[in-house]
Amino acid sequence: MATTPLRLSLTFALACLSAGFFLLLRCEGKGSPLGPHSRWWSLAVIGLTGALSTGVTFLVATIIEQLPSGLVSLGAVAPSGLWIGHIREGSAQRRSPYREAATLWLSWLLARLDEGMAEGKNEWIEERANPDWGTEDLVMAAQSYHEHLHGQLSAEDRRRYRIRSLMRNIEARTDVARLIDNSARPAKIVVALNASRLTQDARYVRSLDDLGRLGNMLRHDTLRDLIRMLTAAYNCGFRRLAPYLPPRSGKPL
Repeated sequence: MATTPLRLSLTFALACLSAGFFLLLRCEGKGSPLGPHSRWWSLAVIGLTGALSTGVTFLVATIIEQLPSGLVSLGAVAPSGLWIGHIREGSAQRRSPYREAATLWLSWLLARLDEGMAEGKNEWIEERANPDWGTEDLVMAAQSYHEHLHGQLSAEDRRRYRIRSLMRNIEARTDVARLIDNSARPAKIVVALNASRLTQDARYVRSLDDLGRLGNMLRHDTLRDLIRMLTAAYNCGFRRLAPYLPPRSGKPL
């Protein structure tokens, strides 16, 4: 049939569009499938899914002798079942070449895609949270990000990611860390801990005899909460969030 190549091309295009749509649904809230570390894996998944869907559709339509009417519709719908119904994400089963081959290596491509998205997310966060920052830079960065997110996130997302609670924890920890940085008396540090309910964390209480260690612990936990805040921003699609830039110290020469 003269129109068969045209129908196959249309079916492949629709299958790829369908595959791209379901791939975006699969990756929602996890990362960007078109990021620098994941876009080629995404294109490979979409292309392979489109080709597989088109081939299966052609075979089925040929068998039932309904190629003109069945080809395009089957090809557009098939991608939704290729990985949603048969490729279980996060499966605890041990991977094997036989299992990978059974899905024409789609599960392997999806695993590489997940790794690429995770790498892209970590790189994005590292650009906005420096582990070498001191107390002041940590709290100023958190205030900058929180101000942006509080105004942009929906109320549901603010509750889901506990944005305000993270900010309160950061402010409480950095208040105590400032006292340690300024060589305050231990009694004053204990009062600050009690006022912020940080004494509920037994690690802090056990470290009162080593204020240097306590300060490092507070900064480490502050960075952890800052990363959680940035993770919420990334998952909610705020990937254009500008990195916080600490003010330059000293005067230019």
